[in-house]
Amino acid sequence: MESKALVRKAIAAKKHSFSPYSRFRVGAALLSANGKIATGCNIENSSFSLTICAERTAIFKAVSEGVKKFTALAIASDSAEFIPPCGACRQVIIELMPDIDIILANRSGRFTVTNAAVLLPNPFTKEFLTTEDE
Repeated sequence: MESKALVRKAIAAKKHSFSPYSRFRVGAALLSANGKIATGCNIENSSFSLTICAERTAIFKAVSEGVKKFTALAIASDSAEFIPPCGACRQVIIELMPDIDIILANRSGRFTVTNAAVLLPNPFTKEFLTTEDE
């Protein structure tokens, strides 16, 4: 699937955003290696720490359905700028799909492509969880 088509899916996912507090809608579309697309939107909560981003919604949705290999993630917002994932989303992306293209789309549908290593250059990974006793 081409980037433009994946961006269109992310833009469409914004329509389902529940963002009454920030009024900042975000949609995401995650392309799996088998061609399936999982979409997500941000879902806010008055207890802000319970809010979940569009990226993690799409990722967790796909993983919960057994999908484990991905090729691209498109993220679309209503901003004129290209909005990158937040820190929590970057951590999830780097752990579950460190080598995928990340497509950032602005409100006009223009986009740029980056990757997880650029967005999170020195990540905390499972290698840090090993102990010296092992």
